[in-house]
Amino acid sequence: MNFFKRYQKILLVIGFLVLVAIIGYFIWITFFKPFYGPEGPGSETATNTSGRLPEAGQGQYGSGDINDPGNLPQEPTTDTDPGSQRPDQYPEPSLRDDEPSPIAIGGVTKTTRISNTQTLGASLSADGRKLQYYDYATGQFYRLDQNGNTELLSDKVFHQVQNVTWSPQKNTAILEYPDGSNIVYDFDRERQVTLPAHWEDFEFSSSGDQIVAKSLGLDPENRYLIVSNTDGSEVKALEYIGENDDKVYPNWSPNNQVAAMYTKSLDFDRQNLYFIGLNNENFKSTVIEGRGLTAQWSEKGDKLLYSAYNSNSNLMPELWIVNAQGNSTGTGRKKLNVQTWADKCTFSNDRYVYCAVPKELPEGAGLFPELALRTSDDLYKIDTITGLKSLVAVPDGNYNISELMLSPDNSNLYFTDLENRQIYNIRLK
Repeated sequence: MNFFKRYQKILLVIGFLVLVAIIGYFIWITFFKPFYGPEGPGSETATNTSGRLPEAGQGQYGSGDINDPGNLPQEPTTDTDPGSQRPDQYPEPSLRDDEPSPIAIGGVTKTTRISNTQTLGASLSADGRKLQYYDYATGQFYRLDQNGNTELLSDKVFHQVQNVTWSPQKNTAILEYPDGSNIVYDFDRERQVTLPAHWEDFEFSSSGDQIVAKSLGLDPENRYLIVSNTDGSEVKALEYIGENDDKVYPNWSPNNQVAAMYTKSLDFDRQNLYFIGLNNENFKSTVIEGRGLTAQWSEKGDKLLYSAYNSNSNLMPELWIVNAQGNSTGTGRKKLNVQTWADKCTFSNDRYVYCAVPKELPEGAGLFPELALRTSDDLYKIDTITGLKSLVAVPDGNYNISELMLSPDNSNLYFTDLENRQIYNIRLK
């Protein structure tokens, strides 16, 4: 008895250790011992070596959700336009891994410079077969054909032009200068007309025979949205502006119903958008989700593509589409889930639009667009009805795209690089 009491603690410790060992063994048997299945015909696909994962099989192109933050989903469509086909619908190009494709098939695409000087106001001619632009170096306007040949639009030299607004017929342009002076120049008749220096933000009517502008007198009581003939005659006040000129947007619709728009705050993140006609029409308004409006009309003038920023988008511009004609105004409003500006887009028809989309945008770029001056863009095609989008091309260089233009046959995209002001081309067909 004395012996047991003397070694009681030692025996308890030994017993505890034996119990722990037994429990540990059963845990190993149950959870960690490798299992070797029976071998036989086909067993190489039925068994798995301990410590290894089974190999993945060949994947298939599917329609899973790949709309991760910062990415755009590919468009599963049967459209034959190169900008909307699936990757597996394209012929396999015989290219090196580091060689850009000569035609846009959704990856890195050859981007050809077609002007060697700084340009301004690049635009397709009325027939869509030529490009016309102002050359900073010479102060003259040129026309460039599909073979790379240039010709002067006029022998006249225009020094230090700051902005160019073309008529839809592309034979007349409003030229604005740094000192505030403005002229209208008719290239067909070689005729020049001077417009008042206090007129700003010009837009031509769809017929090209009228213009809309802001008349901003020194006194806020003398500030109006006006419309006139292209030579500045027959001026008519459409709307009193006062101190709200930053909320008024001249933007003549293709159907000739709307000459301008203006916004009025609804709450912190929304505004009402009103449409201004030529005859005091009482058009329906619509709501836009944010501020910093940029907008362009669809080809028929029945829809409005616009961008705006709000607190939910981290103050970055987001694209929207909305019906904007007659009683349907305000219906069909759809967020397209693309962060870019509407003036970096161009319609191919009333449904599809091509857009230059920044690879990445700093937070607050909608409020401060200068933050995005050194971003580079990829090109997407967007279905404004379904909201589906597809990557058309990744230019083989870093370009901040402006003045995006599509040829009438949908075979070429032209654009100006915002940094060097030169014109480039990407082939779609």
